[in-house]
Amino acid sequence: MPQHYRGPSPQGKTPRTSKSTNGASQANGARSAKAAHGEGRARSAKAAHGGSRAHGEPQSFPQGAYSAVKPAGSQRGNPSSTSQYSRSNPNYQKKNRKGSHGKKIAIAVVLAVLVVFVGAGTAAALWVNSVNDTLTKGQKSATELDEINDVLVKTTSFDEPFYMMLIGSDARADDESMGARSDTNIVVRVDPTTNSATLVSIPRDTMINIDGYGYCKFNAAYSYGGAALAIKEASELLGVNISHYAEVDFDSLIGLVDTVGGVDVTVDQRINDPDADGSVIGQKKIIIEAGEQHMDGETALVFARSRAYADGDFTRTANQRKLIAALAEKILSMPLAKLPGIVQTAAGSITTDMSVTDLYSLATQFQDGGELSMTSCMVPSITGMYKSASYVFCDENALASMMQTIEAGGDASEITGATSKLAQQLGVK
Repeated sequence: MPQHYRGPSPQGKTPRTSKSTNGASQANGARSAKAAHGEGRARSAKAAHGGSRAHGEPQSFPQGAYSAVKPAGSQRGNPSSTSQYSRSNPNYQKKNRKGSHGKKIAIAVVLAVLVVFVGAGTAAALWVNSVNDTLTKGQKSATELDEINDVLVKTTSFDEPFYMMLIGSDARADDESMGARSDTNIVVRVDPTTNSATLVSIPRDTMINIDGYGYCKFNAAYSYGGAALAIKEASELLGVNISHYAEVDFDSLIGLVDTVGGVDVTVDQRINDPDADGSVIGQKKIIIEAGEQHMDGETALVFARSRAYADGDFTRTANQRKLIAALAEKILSMPLAKLPGIVQTAAGSITTDMSVTDLYSLATQFQDGGELSMTSCMVPSITGMYKSASYVFCDENALASMMQTIEAGGDASEITGATSKLAQQLGVK
């Protein structure tokens, strides 16, 4: 079985081993700062979280992909999430909504299928350098980038399957002190050998146990340690090595969908959600009818944000995966000459470890392989109450089966959860 799949182990998680890379050129630059400080340095993010494990030390990883359960007394509770779609807007502040409504969506999977048309000459080189700088750095500090590269396990090339994490956070320029969380967390298995991609959604309310914080919801990982901790927790939960990541600003969805001329999506049920549509921020009300719909940017935004369903976040994440697939399909069908404009639109709101050259190399393989096949699924789980809060509890055995199926190139979309060892251990009914 390929080295990037570890799988859950009752004896603890096998430590990840970094690989050399010639398919992701940004790793060397980001790691140079780390080398200057020494490989034995404990990760600064972990120190900030109260953890003491040095980088490279094996981490506990019992069967079911959960870290070792701490005593209940170690829990520090979930920090309140005040981060919302537009806090600067007085109309929205008056709503005083609890929780968040999916302010970001991980549209960055389209980066895995973008073919960048780059002409010859100095102007083209400057354009590539500019986009590279925007894509790979964004608003992150050198320390943040170094921490992210610490947890990524690079593949040797884009000729073999790999896992990539897509993070849609609710962080905004005016929210830095408000404890931003990641509302969209999708891990994608990209297989250039079969021209396929499998999207695995991690429900935001999934219970995990973070070193130094105890039990909390998965989306709190981003609040505690940014993208680096979110990637680490996703890797441990699924039992796979994550090689690349992309973090996207929710606002970019409107511009990107409009740039490609809209997308066609099948809507399973009518959406009339005041919490998701533009009326929340004083704009026009958007209602989406069931059936085949051609969506512009604003409509796609509502489709991706709405949680007005009986199962709440489960249907929302399914809709997000639909939108990602539709957007990727639309981009693949566009003429090469239009793709630089699409990249330019996306680059301002997307941060990734992959350069334009990396994306070109990967996307060329997908184009040469014919039609892209995309499937999607969600971490199998059950819901329950713990200390008066609603959580999603992973079905450890079903998850192991799902990841084995995905790793083998199969369709795991029908695998669902029925029980949870962690929920039973905590006495959740």
